[in-house]
Amino acid sequence: MLALPVVGGWTVGAVPQRASDEQLRNAADDNANWLMYGRTYDEQRFSPLQQINEDTVRRLGLVWSRELPTTRGVEATPVVVDGVIYTTGPWSIVYAFDAKTGDRLWTYDPDSDRTRARLICCDVVNRGVAFYENRVYVGTTDGRLIAVDAATGVQVWETLTIDLDKPLAITGAPRIANGLVVIGNAGA
Repeated sequence: MLALPVVGGWTVGAVPQRASDEQLRNAADDNANWLMYGRTYDEQRFSPLQQINEDTVRRLGLVWSRELPTTRGVEATPVVVDGVIYTTGPWSIVYAFDAKTGDRLWTYDPDSDRTRARLICCDVVNRGVAFYENRVYVGTTDGRLIAVDAATGVQVWETLTIDLDKPLAITGAPRIANGLVVIGNAGA
């Protein structure tokens, strides 16, 4: 039997779980993952893990770090699913990292229309992704909603959500509710 290492409460190298509606509803009981923006539907951003406390905090140290290839703002809240960290950088570029080693597993660049940057009020930031049923969802600075395969980083589908004649974008992280991907458009 293969024994997979456990890091921070999650198993590294496991096949990503589906993140079904039931798993998202019960995210508060899942100490092994951070399945959505804010961790739970009420977005408390609270981790119930007990390993770090007043007695252990002084023993913390840096295990790994990665810089994203940008000098622009990075504002995403990552999600963690079975030992994989999914996050975004400017221009809605999505990254998947191995939580144990920090190795980049894949990068997905939606090739956002850079000419629309002048229409975005707060630069070309992206605030994160949603994970649902083995897919990573990202909204783009040029107004598209895109689904990416969580294991490979390959685009599954995309749809335009804005009127291109208007100064709109998506900079917020998508949310999942009852099998629907919910996004908001940002205006400037």
